[in-house]
Amino acid sequence: MKLLVVGASYRTAPVATLERLAVSPSSLSRTLDRLVAQPYVSEAVLVSTCNRVEVYAAVSGFHGGLGDICAVLAEQAGCQPAALANHLYVHFDSAAVGHVFRVAAGLDSMVIGEAQILGQLRDAYHWASGADTAGRLLHELMQQALRVGKRAHSETGIDRAGQSVVTAALGLAAGHLDDDLAGRPALVVGAGAMGSLGVATLSRLGAGPLTVANRSADRAVRLAESYGAGARPMAELADTLSTVDIVVAATASTEPVLTHEVVAAAVAGRDPGRGPLVLLDLAVPRDVGPGVAELPGVEVIDIDRMAALLADGPAAADAAAVERIVAGEVESFLTWLRGADVAPTVAALRGRADDVVTAELRRLAQRRPDLTDEQRAEVARTVHRVVQRLLHQPTVRVRQLAAEPGGDQYAALLRELFDLQVPQTSPVDTVPDITPPAGGER
Repeated sequence: MKLLVVGASYRTAPVATLERLAVSPSSLSRTLDRLVAQPYVSEAVLVSTCNRVEVYAAVSGFHGGLGDICAVLAEQAGCQPAALANHLYVHFDSAAVGHVFRVAAGLDSMVIGEAQILGQLRDAYHWASGADTAGRLLHELMQQALRVGKRAHSETGIDRAGQSVVTAALGLAAGHLDDDLAGRPALVVGAGAMGSLGVATLSRLGAGPLTVANRSADRAVRLAESYGAGARPMAELADTLSTVDIVVAATASTEPVLTHEVVAAAVAGRDPGRGPLVLLDLAVPRDVGPGVAELPGVEVIDIDRMAALLADGPAAADAAAVERIVAGEVESFLTWLRGADVAPTVAALRGRADDVVTAELRRLAQRRPDLTDEQRAEVARTVHRVVQRLLHQPTVRVRQLAAEPGGDQYAALLRELFDLQVPQTSPVDTVPDITPPAGGER
């Protein structure tokens, strides 16, 4: 099996394309099943956030796997694969490992060094494990990626600023509100992971009073109570909007919740002297409807605008330190991968040797029925010991050689010389339970 990453992110695609590619939690298992049902795809993990949609896959062939994954993504987006071509990136084998590790370390995020993507990767791995689409290869890849992300944050200062997508967005919002959010009334629409982070960040920045609105009223009330905020029904959005200066919208709705009609009604009810209504749309698909940005007195900051406005990120020294960590971890993973590739071949060789010994001992028993049980046992021990000693050095050496670049040729040579039939690597039977995090990118 080979590793393949196919995806689109804020770097390669506009929000409109990411919206079409986005996979909701309710359809995630179905999409994973669709991926592993393809001829060339045996394992799959799917990451779908406000900034990216990526498929991590174990495939039996590059071109076949790429075609299979692109077909599923195109089906999800409701278009032909050719329409996505200019927005997708592809990483194979060592490049795929490097990309996944860079994502986990926060090097590929819109806010460089943000830690929320680690939670998102855990969540994606949890879903794939639950759907039984993560086998041995992706199990190891995701576990190692999570360790790399933790190393990056614990051993460097890449997250020194403590920024997340929410804090970065609110920093941009402050520019429209006299650079001060303290005392500014705010509304958070959505009570999921991103909504919770929005309420926590607004509270820390001194914004208030705070209000939470969500389709599930109970979740809105629980989140609001945790921060001394109020909760309002979604049906009263227009009235609530007219009383606030900042809105963080981060729902999982497939349709806009802040429609032109709702926001226009809110603007009409606002005091004209209180300044702009700043809407932070952190959802994919978007929560802010078409035409809202053209309304007078309304500022909309969405993912597209954030990508254009955000600064480059942390100091170059911190990013370089993380890059060094990633490079070392990639080489370690590739060494393990090459060793893992040769293990089934070594096992098949030893199995072949055991079969030959068993057959010869059976023939000996037929030719020499006069041998006692003790004599037959001694002969069996001697023959097995000789075979194991003969195989020990070659199998140790082939494992060492396989761990080097180009080492896969040694396993192939063994299979050819001894005519070994090596089965496909079976998935890991048990995967550690991973509880989805409370935070993380949507």
